Amino acid sequence: MPPEVRTADLANLGDEARRQLEASHRARETALASCRETIRSCGLAIRAVHRLQPAESEARVAEADRSLRRAQEALAPYPRLAAAGFLHDAEKELAEARLTAALVAGASLPGPADLNVGLAAWLNGLAEAASELRRHLLDRLRAGETARGEELLRAMEDVYDMLVTIEYPDAITGGLRRATDALRAVVERIRADVTTTVLQAALQQAIERRLGPAEP
Repeated sequence: MPPEVRTADLANLGDEARRQLEASHRARETALASCRETIRSCGLAIRAVHRLQPAESEARVAEADRSLRRAQEALAPYPRLAAAGFLHDAEKELAEARLTAALVAGASLPGPADLNVGLAAWLNGLAEAASELRRHLLDRLRAGETARGEELLRAMEDVYDMLVTIEYPDAITGGLRRATDALRAVVERIRADVTTTVLQAALQQAIERRLGPAEP
């Protein structure tokens, strides 16, 4: 091959390589920004759930959903970039926000297909959503709603009981074992909190019955 032909071929190949790399770089930057927006909106959505603002929570989750779809669309032609981790994290946060709202409302839980997220992201989002219930549960206990607290505790226990049966390597589940172990610790602590509150409430009622109604 004449040197000038080789030089021309290399120039063409270099141009094509740069074109492809520039396209993947743009896709990555678009996806990173969209994933950051998704995570931010999900955090605001969960905060609204705890503040008993369902309409605000739903609006924030809708924002997160739109941002996540932009990221997924940008990365669709680049599966290696999609597997880099940041898309999984954004999908997990969306699953956590949706599942937290559903658990608090006592509604049916959306599955990974309903949320259009990966299974590993959904499982980890479920674990974190159940852990997130601790804050809501403590708020209810402080408000004197012990029955509601017990209901939320049962929901946390149900989630843990299901997740502990998922025994596959972390490479498949995205580190679910760590999230499940963290949830177990949260459940154990909150069970103690609920038990103490229920016993205190029962004791207070017993004292009031013994002493009779307070004098006006």
